[in-house]
Formats: sequence, C-alpha cells, structure tokens
Amino acid sequence: MSAVFFKALLTGLLFCVPIGPVNLLCIRRTLAEGRLSGFVSGLGAAAADSFFAYVAALGVSYIANFFLKEENFLQLGGGIFLCYLGVRIFSAKPVDRSKSTAPSAQGFYKAFSSAFFLTVANPVTILAYTAIFAGFNLNGGSSHFYAAFIAASGVFLGAILWWFILSSVVNLLRYKLTDRGILWFNRGSGIAIAVFGVLTLLDLLGKTMLHI
Repeated sequence: MSAVFFKALLTGLLFCVPIGPVNLLCIRRTLAEGRLSGFVSGLGAAAADSFFAYVAALGVSYIANFFLKEENFLQLGGGIFLCYLGVRIFSAKPVDRSKSTAPSAQGFYKAFSSAFFLTVANPVTILAYTAIFAGFNLNGGSSHFYAAFIAASGVFLGAILWWFILSSVVNLLRYKLTDRGILWFNRGSGIAIAVFGVLTLLDLLGKTMLHI
C-alpha cells in the first residue's frame, strides 16, 4: 500500500502544478491577505481533488456518472463564477499590508468554498483519476475501501504539499512587491481568470451547438 500512497501523492502534487484559476486565486489571496488565506484556498481545491480521487479509486460509478451527467450545468456555473471572480480581482485595490489582519472565519470559509467549487466544476477530473488509478492495482477485494482511502489520502496530501509550497513562496514576496506591482498583478490575474471563464463558457456553447 505504501507504493500506492506515494504514487497517489505524486499524482496529487502534479495535478495542482499547472497554472490555472485556482493557482492564480491562491497567489492573489496570499498577496492580499497572507499565507494562511492562500493556503486555505488551496485546501478547498485539495478537498475536491481527493473527493474525485476517492470516487475514481473506489469505482463508484453512479457518483461519477452523476457529476459527468451534470457536467454542462457545473461548467456553466464555473464559467460564470470565473468571470465574476475575474472582474472582482481586476477591480480590487491593494490593501494596506502593514495593517492587514488575518481574515475572519467567514473569510476562510469563502476562500475554501470558492476554490472547492471551481475544482468540482470540472468533473472530467474523475476520468483522469480513473485512468491513472487503473495502473495502481486497487482491486483488492475486501480491502478495496482501504486501498481507495489510501489513494485518496495520497492525492490529498500531495495537493496540500503543493498549496503549502506555493503560498509560502508567494508570502516571501508579499512585502517586497510595491502597491503598484500588486495592482498590476490584480489586473493581470483578473483578466486571466476572466479569460478562463469565457473559454469555459465558449467550450460549453460549442458542445451545446453540436447537439442541436
């Protein structure tokens, strides 16, 4: 089982590395609110990834089919939410970092839930984990639930490792950037996140047109 755990850990880590909306969200929140806020955002994405990984490893087809069946609805919601976040981040003003305090419990909840939703809005991830886990030899009979739990735990810890590294590195730069630098980052990341949202909606429109 240790081999499965470390393979899953590496999978969870590598799944998070490509720069996407959640990475930009984590970076922006770390710069604006501190490392903990950025890390909590990543924690939301890690929770969604580990859920998908557990479903894939366990082979619970009806749960996977539910998310895949509702893919268009989730994609629509995710695309709209990305556009909304992009506009909000683009228009955000740099905070006074010398007086900034830790976000409230509500702030942490919003950071966690927004990243969780953005990750869940891409249920195709289940298919990716299913394909990867096919080579992990998880068909363990009575121990299948345990094997699936080990695989999902590995993915979760791998993802957490990435979000900890990213938020920690960005936090080192937090007080080295000028307000103008952060303002331009807000604008750049806001545009990038909104573009991700528009592309998501265009992809959904293209798929819908093909079925008409």
